[in-house]
Amino acid sequence: MKHLTINTQGFVIKSSDGERIKFAQEFKWIGYSQSKTILKKMEDCMNYPKCHRMPNILLVGDSNNGKTAILSKFKKQFIAYIDEDTKKVINPVVMIQAPPEPDEKRFYNAILEVLFAPYKTSEKVEVKYMRVKKLLVELEVKILIIDEIHHVLAGAPSKQRKFLNVIKHLSNDLQIPIVCSGTKLAFNVIQTDQQLANRFEPRVLKRWANDIEFKRLLLSFERILPLKKESNLIENSMTSKILNLSDGLIGEVAKILELSAILAIESGEEKITKAIVDKIDYIPSSKRNKRSFY
Repeated sequence: MKHLTINTQGFVIKSSDGERIKFAQEFKWIGYSQSKTILKKMEDCMNYPKCHRMPNILLVGDSNNGKTAILSKFKKQFIAYIDEDTKKVINPVVMIQAPPEPDEKRFYNAILEVLFAPYKTSEKVEVKYMRVKKLLVELEVKILIIDEIHHVLAGAPSKQRKFLNVIKHLSNDLQIPIVCSGTKLAFNVIQTDQQLANRFEPRVLKRWANDIEFKRLLLSFERILPLKKESNLIENSMTSKILNLSDGLIGEVAKILELSAILAIESGEEKITKAIVDKIDYIPSSKRNKRSFY
């Protein structure tokens, strides 16, 4: 089982089929060149000296192509802790999901919720803002992450402008960088405000192509999939098959390999083959909306 990492080898040896199947279903972080670049950029922004015009990032990509996974990975790298000298709780990274529509109160509520701070729905928006600002200062927050920012487009243009002003005002007031993430529609959101458009540096997660980076990704997956035999996922025909089926989305690649690994364990094949991939219960993302359910 030299195709596996040392830890995965040990797990496969001592685990039952059921345990290996459960392991195959669990989320696994796979670091790749673009994700590492974005994580480094976010860390640089977080450590940037306070100034009136802080650097911001707009992370854009198709749904299920790794945006939230990167943001979550960053959040886990900088979890809240208690300062030994002051006994204060320090929370350097706050990550929220944008409300389903551009609503200032919901935005503040989302921040208060992730900070486990109680709030009243009847509370005036001005009071809520001051509470959010005070909390972020007390916790020494260094960066605010807003995922699914394209939700802003669900509101009327006037509400969109007001919501973007809230984000801009918060960044200016606290002098902390902001990372916004969303689908390609996120470009439209930020571009509606010229000042924000100038402040946000876009980072685009492109769909995967049939190149050396994709083969490295598949090789990384193969090293942690709990299979006893080598699948040789970087063989050209296998690589092409997985890429085409996944539509070049990393989340879909992960799901295809998860289902294939489970079937390989259940069937006793113990490796992913083209025949195994053909048998999994999987519908490509490009066909899901087109499929007839009647």
